[in-house]
Amino acid sequence: MQVKSDAGSTEESDLLMPPGSQEPEFSRREWYVSPQRRVWRPPTDVYETDGSVVVKVEIAGMTEEDFTISFVDRRLVIGGKRRDPVGKLVYQNMEIRYGEFRTEVRVGWALDEAAIEAVYEGGFLYVYLPKEAQRHRIPVTRLGDDL
Repeated sequence: MQVKSDAGSTEESDLLMPPGSQEPEFSRREWYVSPQRRVWRPPTDVYETDGSVVVKVEIAGMTEEDFTISFVDRRLVIGGKRRDPVGKLVYQNMEIRYGEFRTEVRVGWALDEAAIEAVYEGGFLYVYLPKEAQRHRIPVTRLGDDL
């Protein structure tokens, strides 16, 4: 396609490149498509309260069944898949991520694994990691009077 301007005739590709630069040469053999599986990480906050450590994940548009949460080897792993509710569109601008996601939090403190709870509310997933009650006093027993 030719584009005319007051300065004369210009190729369309010249409008996208700085003056004096050379158009790159590509052959059909250099173009290929490889399907990639991208996993993204949602914004995640970790904070502590008196009784628990809270992991807060910003992930709107989900249902409770869309999440997988596990705690293995002192790591909390939160994953899932956010589906695009509209389907295939031609986007003008796309900043909201869809597809598989995963976030991990390394837990370096003692906690009660059996009491871990998760709540999804208002587009945020809250995972409550209750702190394990720790004894500060270790009792000493007497075995005998041999000393």
